[in-house]
Amino acid sequence: MTETRARPALTSIELLLDAETEALVRADWDRLAAAGMSSLAAHRAESNRPHITLLARPFLAPQSFAAVVAQLPVPVTLGEPMLFPHGDRGVLARRVVPDAGIRRLHAAIHAAAPPGDDAPYTAPGDWTPHVTLARRLRVDQFDDALRLLGPVRVGTAVALRRWDAAAAEVTALA
Repeated sequence: MTETRARPALTSIELLLDAETEALVRADWDRLAAAGMSSLAAHRAESNRPHITLLARPFLAPQSFAAVVAQLPVPVTLGEPMLFPHGDRGVLARRVVPDAGIRRLHAAIHAAAPPGDDAPYTAPGDWTPHVTLARRLRVDQFDDALRLLGPVRVGTAVALRRWDAAAAEVTALA
């Protein structure tokens, strides 16, 4: 019997990167995949663009975040790789340096959204800004993965989108 995994019923507000920075993240994905490691390279759907999650919760009514969009673009520094371990696997990501501009966007999203049950990794005070490179990297491959990744880079956050995982829908926010 094959087990199917239910899609998590989360809605998120995500910050998108400029084309050049996105291409650099995708190059990291490709190098990991070419080495036979876990990577987001295989899933090229629009919903799988490199992004920074600002808010995630089980339910978020559609609404305007126009005041937040008006703050874009902002510089973004993709820092050193990090691992969120869970057992013998982990999520490999690039840390996003939480400078004043990024912190201001995060605060503005949460101020504009109605109260809700935020995922711990996006809640104010618990937010760990990052761009995911791999979801199930073996922990024992972390050092090898580090050698494959490009350097720290500065790019630009240029757009916001809403991702509804239950409906598998992406909506550009303006």
